[in-house]
Amino acid sequence: MLLALSVDRTGSGLWAASSVLYLTFVTHLSAQQIGVLLGAAGVAGIAGSPLAGRLAGRFPLRPLLVGCHLLRLVTLALVLMCSGFEALLPVIAVTYLGDRAAKTLEMLFATRAAGERRAAYQALSRSAANAGYGVGAGIAAIGLAVGTTDAYRALILGNALSFAVAAVLVWRTGEPRETVTVEVARAAGGAGGSATAVASRNSARPRSPWRDRGYLRFVLLDISMNLDDSVLGVGLPLWLVNRTSAPHALVPAFLVINTVLVVVLQLAVSKRAEGPHRTVRTLLLYGGLMFVCCALLAGATRCGTWTAAAVLLAAAVLVTLAELMRSVSSWELAVLLAPPEARAAYLGVAGMSQSIQKSAGPPLLTGVVMAAGPAGWLVLGTVIAGLAVAQRRCCAGRFRTLARRGRDTRGRAVSEECSNPAP
Repeated sequence: MLLALSVDRTGSGLWAASSVLYLTFVTHLSAQQIGVLLGAAGVAGIAGSPLAGRLAGRFPLRPLLVGCHLLRLVTLALVLMCSGFEALLPVIAVTYLGDRAAKTLEMLFATRAAGERRAAYQALSRSAANAGYGVGAGIAAIGLAVGTTDAYRALILGNALSFAVAAVLVWRTGEPRETVTVEVARAAGGAGGSATAVASRNSARPRSPWRDRGYLRFVLLDISMNLDDSVLGVGLPLWLVNRTSAPHALVPAFLVINTVLVVVLQLAVSKRAEGPHRTVRTLLLYGGLMFVCCALLAGATRCGTWTAAAVLLAAAVLVTLAELMRSVSSWELAVLLAPPEARAAYLGVAGMSQSIQKSAGPPLLTGVVMAAGPAGWLVLGTVIAGLAVAQRRCCAGRFRTLARRGRDTRGRAVSEECSNPAP
C-alpha cells in the first residue's frame, strides 16, 4: 500500500508541475478559464471525502480504492482528448473528486490496518508520498525543460499510467479487517457477552456525522488547522515576489525544504504525539508555529535582500514544522473523536476540511490577507493561534464526553450481566 501511495503521488507531482502549462499551451485556455476550471474542480473534490466515507461503510476498501485509481486513469485519458473549456470542466472535476476520495480511502486503510499505531503508519505514508511527489516534480522539470506539446502530453500520460500501476499494487494488497466490535467492546469495559451485544446494537444503528454537532464543530475548526498548505504553496511565493526584495530564485527552495523536512522528521514527530493527550497538545504547537511564521512574513517587507531571504526561509521551516504537527493531529483526532461503529462515515466528513481549505485558502490569502499588507499576516497568525486554542478545548471536551459515555455503557453492560447471569 505504501508503494502504491508513492507511485500515485509521483503521478500527482507530474500533474501539479505541468497541469497549468498544459492547459495554457496545449489546450490554449486563458488564465481566467484555468482559474475557474481548477476552482470548480476543487469544489467538486470536497464531495469526494464524504462520498468515500459513506461507501467505505458499506463495501470493502480495496475495490473502492482500485475504482478511484481507474476512474482517474480514464478521466486523464479524456483530458488528453479534450481541448475546449466546456469539455474539460466536468472531466477535471471528476478527476479531483476521485483524488479526494482516494486519499480518504487510503487513510481509512491506515486506520484499519495499523490500529493504535495509526500515527506511525501515517508518518510512513506521508514520507512515502512526499518522496513520490518529489520524484514526480523532478521528472516534470525535465519535460517542462523540453517544452514541446508532446512533452506536456507525455507528462499527463505519465500521471495516468501512475494510477494504473497504483491500482495493480492496491489489488495485490490484503484487505484489513474491521475491528469495530472489538473496539466497542473495549469501550464498554470488556464485560463479556453483554458488551458484545452493546457493540452489535451500536453497529446496527450507526450514528450520522451530519447530526453530531460536536464532531461537525471539530471539522469546521480543522479547516483553519490546514491553512499551512496554502501559506506554503501560495502565500510564501507570492509574498516573496510582490512584497519583498528577496531573489525570485528562492521560490523552489520552499518546496525543497518542505519535502526534505517532512521525509526526515515525520516519523519522529508522530512518535511524540501518540495518544489523545499528546495529540491535543500538538494543536497549541501548531497555533504557535503559524503565528511566528506569519509574523516573520509581516516583517520580511522591511528587510534588505538577503535578510528578507533568510527570514522567508525561516518562515518556510516554521510552516513545515506546523504541517508536521497538523498531519499528526488532524487525522488522529478525527479517528479518536469518531464513534467506532460509524468511523468510516465520520472520517469521510472529516476529510472535507482539507478539501475546503484547498478551495478557500488561496482566495483568502490573496484577496484578504495579502491585500491588507503586513497587518494581514499578523491578523491571520493571531486568528489561527486563537482557533487552535478553541480546537484544543473542543477536543478535550469531547474526550470527556466520550469517557462519560464509556462509563455509562460499561455500567449498563455490567447491569445486564447481573440481571441475566450466564448459565
